[in-house]
Amino acid sequence: MADKKLTSYVCTITAQQLADLQNYLQEHDFEFKSQQYAHFKAVKEKLNIVAYNSGKLTIQGGGTADFVEFVLEPEILHEFNFNLPDELQNEGDAIDYDLTPHIGVDESGKGDFFGGLVVAGVYIEESSGLELLKLGVKDSKKISDKQIVTLAQQIRNITNGKFAIVSLKPEVYNQLYDKIKNLNRLLAWGHARVIENVLEKVPDCPRALSDKFGSDYLIKNALLEKGRQIKLDQQVRAESDVAVAAASILARDHFLRMMNELSELSGETLPKGANDQVKRCAAAIIEKRGVETLDRCVKKHFKTYREVVNNE
Repeated sequence: MADKKLTSYVCTITAQQLADLQNYLQEHDFEFKSQQYAHFKAVKEKLNIVAYNSGKLTIQGGGTADFVEFVLEPEILHEFNFNLPDELQNEGDAIDYDLTPHIGVDESGKGDFFGGLVVAGVYIEESSGLELLKLGVKDSKKISDKQIVTLAQQIRNITNGKFAIVSLKPEVYNQLYDKIKNLNRLLAWGHARVIENVLEKVPDCPRALSDKFGSDYLIKNALLEKGRQIKLDQQVRAESDVAVAAASILARDHFLRMMNELSELSGETLPKGANDQVKRCAAAIIEKRGVETLDRCVKKHFKTYREVVNNE
């Protein structure tokens, strides 16, 4: 299949987001140019970014998809509405047959307002990798929640304990985010901790593979002594790797359990994502149990939080 990639993106941004974006672009050596009816135009390599006076932001060029997914949404907008084209989403059904010993790492909950964050790592070798392939293990986003629970238990059995999970409930997640002030660095911290924890069980593992969510150095810098001795690869849509796919299922399973616990705490069935249904649910929690209860169930740095709480 030909490699098709999104080359243009349009959204609206607030004055604060505009300032944050301009700071980021300046720090990363974008060239600024004047543009009619715009605050600025910024250009670098495969990107052409224009911030119009109306609040509209346009991004064009071959680097559009990566910039939106890895910079604009996590660092500037603090929300996750970007969807890859159907042609790329369908690639999640294909699994790479790499059965060499390695750790696969993935997370769940990053784009959900309710719930915290779960990062999982799974070690495979040829025998366990073949069993996972026979199970039909693939990216958790392609699997129903009911199937996730069953598959997760089978993965735990097949890997014989050679996995690790870092589960951050919202209160802990918010504390870490307040300290780190950067979602990609928080993700890197979680991925690094998981890799280190798996290496405690499999110290001779030669390599780890993670989905790419930011600059390559982030996870490498967060690794401790053991982790720095192995080869770390990061790639876009790494869930095509069977170990990463298995990790995505374990992470999703734990995230679903967390959501069930928080539903009991809040008195509401918590929806996923960050849409209007999520806002209505958050407003209902505030009305019935107060903003203190909401704070224990959500990611407070999301724009959704400010929108709901300010409308109290």
